[in-house]
This record gives sequence, C-alpha cells and structure tokens, in this order.
Amino acid sequence: MQQIHHLSTFLRRPFYDVDGDRIGRVRDLVARVGDHAHPPVVGAVVRIEGRDLFVPISKIGGLAAGRMRFEGNRIDLRRFERRPGEILLSEDLLARHVINLVHGRLITGNEIEIAEIDGTWEVVGVDPGRRPMLRRILGPLGRNLVATSIVDFASIEPFVSHIPSARLRIPYRKLAKLHPSQIADLVEQGSHDEGVEIIEAVGLDRELEADVFEELDTQHQLEFLESRSDVDAARLLSRMAADNAADLISEIEQERRLSVLEKLPEPQQEKVRHLLTYNADTAGGLMLNDFCSLPATVTAEVALQALRDSTAPAETLQAIFLVDESNHPVAAVSIVALVRSRPQDLAIAAAHASLAYVRPHWDLHRVARTMTDFNLTVVPVVAEDGGAMIGVVTVDDVLEDLMPQGWRREFGMSTVSE
Repeated sequence: MQQIHHLSTFLRRPFYDVDGDRIGRVRDLVARVGDHAHPPVVGAVVRIEGRDLFVPISKIGGLAAGRMRFEGNRIDLRRFERRPGEILLSEDLLARHVINLVHGRLITGNEIEIAEIDGTWEVVGVDPGRRPMLRRILGPLGRNLVATSIVDFASIEPFVSHIPSARLRIPYRKLAKLHPSQIADLVEQGSHDEGVEIIEAVGLDRELEADVFEELDTQHQLEFLESRSDVDAARLLSRMAADNAADLISEIEQERRLSVLEKLPEPQQEKVRHLLTYNADTAGGLMLNDFCSLPATVTAEVALQALRDSTAPAETLQAIFLVDESNHPVAAVSIVALVRSRPQDLAIAAAHASLAYVRPHWDLHRVARTMTDFNLTVVPVVAEDGGAMIGVVTVDDVLEDLMPQGWRREFGMSTVSE
C-alpha cells in the first residue's frame, strides 16, 4: 500500500541542491488535470532569489522523505507560467470548495493528499476533515494525527474558472450523473462564481439545464437569469414545465416580464399565460396542464398506447383520467391497474372506486388534505363551473411548497460538508 503524503508538509519548506545546501523555498506543487483519475504531479514552483521558478518532477528528489532537492544540472531561470491544463495544488485546491461527485456535495479541501504510484507522483485524495487544520496549528506535535476522511480524487471535480489560462471547465458528463436537485443544491451552496461555472457546464444539455433551474430557489433563479438576454431567458423557460416557468416569470422584474413572455414559443406561452391568471398558492397556480385524458369508453390496450405516445411529464402520468363528452373527469385509472387488465377490458373497469378532484381556487393546504385523504400522487383540477378538467396537481409540487424555506440546511441536508 502506497504511503500518503500531505501537501502541507511540502509547502514553505526549504529546497536543496545536490550538495545539500538550501537554494530556495517550495511555494506550490503543480499537477495536470484532464482524463486522469489521479492527476499526475508534474513539478514544483520554487521561490529562488525572489523569483518563482518551475522545477519539473523529473529533477526533484526527496519527496518521499519530505526533504525536496534538485537533481538536475541546471535550473530554468524563466519565471513560472502556467501551461494549459495545469493547476497549483495549494493555490487552486487547498481550503477551496470542490465537488464530491459520488454524494453530490461540496466539500472543502482542508488537505490535499499525494502519493507515488508505480514511479509517478499523483494527487490521490482530498481531506475535508478537521485534522489537517489541527496538524497545521500544532506543528510538529500534530504530525501523528492520521487522516481519517480522505475522499478519493477520482470522485472529485475541482472548480477551475478562477484559474488563469487553464482553458478548463467542469466536464458536463460528470455532472450529468447527478440528479438535477443535487446539481441545484451545489449551485445554491457555492459562491456566485462557482454557481456560474456549474450552470455553464450543464448548459451543454439544454434539457438538464432547465431541470436544474426548476430545482433552484427563486433567489438563485433570478440571480442566474439576470445576466441572460430576454431571448436566452425565453429559450430556457420554454424547456421548463409550464407551472415552473409561470412561477419564475411572475418573479422577474415588471419591465422585463412581458418581453420574456412574448418570446416564448406559442404553445408554452399560452400555457404560461393561463397559469399566470391564478394565485401561485392555489391549485390553479400549482397545476400542470400537460396530462393524459381519454374518453371513458376506451379499452385498457388503447389507454396504455396513449401513455406510450404521451409527451406529458412523467409525474403527471401516474394515472390516466377518463372524461365524458364535456371533458368532465369521471374516473382515474393507475398505470398498475391498466397493466394488470386484459387488453380488451374497458379501462374504466379498473378505475378507482371514487374520483377525487380539486378546484382552481383551493389553497395549498386544502389540496394537500385531499391528496392525503385519497392517497393520490396526482389529482385532477376541474374548472370552477363544475365542467371541464383543466389540469393536474402532482404530489412533488405540493411537497415542495409545503416544506419550509431552507429546509435542507435546517434538517442537516446542506450540500456543504466540512
């Protein structure tokens, strides 16, 4: 098993020549990031006679012993300049936020761990624990404090936008493995610049970008929408669920609201305009107007095919609603009930014994009570005149509005881990 070395044990330590004479002081170690799970250490930045010089790892000895020395013939006296893809382990990672991609959390790199693997020095981990800080405070007395919370660097993604000339960005493919709500939590818990970097990375996938925006709190939605043009804002809103788009448009400053709304594609614009006529805390404000409804006379086979063909959001398709000639709902059939039915059976034969619905003006708590009483994940919204079905409310939207603001932090679910 390779021995782990703490970055802090090399920093500000003397740098020696081949004769053992001190010629400078180690300022930082340089690693190259890219496709490597563990970035290789390519050299050190050494302060010699007031100049920061780069010494390649091939000309450095004594790392394992913690006493770095020059093992070449001549030191390049040109001032150190970063090359594309290079990061400084202390300046760019130490005491900064990094993303733990396994748990979808921000952690602070209180220590950076390196090791020699098959003759190559590599960055192998990040320690977000408190022991690194104790080691620095206690000095020599803290050397025996063993790291117990090292996170494998293969599951770490650093923020890189602050690095000059790095030509790097967070790889979209790595963030895409996280749930949109996890990505949104990262954005909310990071600094503004860190949030911008994450949003830019997921922006390579327009659908994922919209999903992440839906999960952001209103403050951060407006923060990251402010710098976008009206056209770009409308493009983003067009990919969001209509109810979420309506909520966000209602929060945009008055002088900009109409311009963004008019730039939405016609189908989305019509849905959003309709939703904006309702109070946000009512069934009308919560409802989605994309759902699946069919005549009450269809068979189970026809109903299942309609589900396959539907473009409505998955959360609204937990049930198919059967309606009469005036589009009034008469029954709701779950997917499970349809699958269990014979293809030729009427879908209504598998319907729930009684149909519950809500009115557009009902407040959030009345909607929640109805869904709880009837054990529903989706409930139809019926027009005030008692006629047509105009939308559905899903349980995830109800829960989101019922939870107190900042509940993740209040209940210990903050994405920042120290």
